[in-house]
Amino acid sequence: MNDHSENQQGPNEQLLQAIVSGKRPERPSAFSSTLTFSQRALLRIKHVPEQLFDVTVFPVIFLLMFTFLFGGAIAGSTGEYLQFLLPGILVMTVVQITMYTGLDLNKDIQNGIFDRFRTMPLWLPSALVGGLLIDVFRYTIASVIMIILGYILGFRPEGGLSGVSMSILLILLFCFSVSWIWTTLGLIMRSEKSLMLVSMMVLFPLTFISNVFVAPETLPNWLQAFVDVNPISLLVNAVRGFMHGTITTEAIMWVFLTSGIIFIIFAPITMYLYRNKNKKYCF
Repeated sequence: MNDHSENQQGPNEQLLQAIVSGKRPERPSAFSSTLTFSQRALLRIKHVPEQLFDVTVFPVIFLLMFTFLFGGAIAGSTGEYLQFLLPGILVMTVVQITMYTGLDLNKDIQNGIFDRFRTMPLWLPSALVGGLLIDVFRYTIASVIMIILGYILGFRPEGGLSGVSMSILLILLFCFSVSWIWTTLGLIMRSEKSLMLVSMMVLFPLTFISNVFVAPETLPNWLQAFVDVNPISLLVNAVRGFMHGTITTEAIMWVFLTSGIIFIIFAPITMYLYRNKNKKYCF
């Protein structure tokens, strides 16, 4: 009986010893884990290339439609209106695709992948930051497509290449901060449809009641007051300033201030919800 018991325990003890004595893998650095999640986001695009429609097809449709539909009525010629419209329509297009950051996060939550990420021994924000960095890549694609199409249609920025480059960088900064709003809501909302509805209710009024399509001076005084403080209008002012060579320090500072406030508010809230996510936050 004792010999049989020893034979049964021997292999188990050897297995336990092999497991315990083995060297545990090193904890990944913040950079490597963030890069891994960025690659994961790129693989999504590779396997589902339709995800790029919002940064390739839609910008072209928006610019062509608004230029030729409203150009003659508002400015008297499509060429003149294009000089005014393109910086604004560029901002509108890129800002409206920031919602997809939250949609992807919400999808991970619904599929149960979110809970697995939280149990892994890695830098916790990497799952969010990695996805956000790829979204910045998407914003860049949309911006470049808009600028190229604008040149084809006759857009000629007086600020030159440097002005266009600085305006794109400013848009990327602003949109990166706005993306944190949708990651916060992505952790709260129960479904993608709910998040999509809320984002449309916020983005459409902000982008259309702004200086994207018309100069604020042409609006009623009560509406002009809102347009002047609208964050989208502040960004459009700075982008137009860079592209047309009329940028001011005040315009840049307003964009930096707005982006900083959004980031300071929503990034900590996102991380708090990310660490403490459970059903009591959902509605």
